[in-house]
Amino acid sequence: MTRHPSPSAEAGLTVDGTGLLCVTLLLELRAAVDGARPGTVVHVIATDPAAPLDLPAWCHMTGHHYLGPVPGDRPVYALRLTADARPTRSGAPWDRADG
Repeated sequence: MTRHPSPSAEAGLTVDGTGLLCVTLLLELRAAVDGARPGTVVHVIATDPAAPLDLPAWCHMTGHHYLGPVPGDRPVYALRLTADARPTRSGAPWDRADG
């Protein structure tokens, strides 16, 4: 059985998407994780109401592991980067690069 860190696991990388719509947030997230090490836990601060839907969908599409919301006072979501993630287009991270 594979164990995943809890959403509150310490972040190796934080992406602050405060005030950003998810379209822009995904652009920022894609750029931030480019070149990051597999296994890195990423905390994403996201105030867009669509984030709880868009972030898990993006993780599903790319192959990263969505860990869920991080307990606390701010809207923070956690994901863990994988070694075999599927690439997305640089200007359109909601589209797979091979699709």
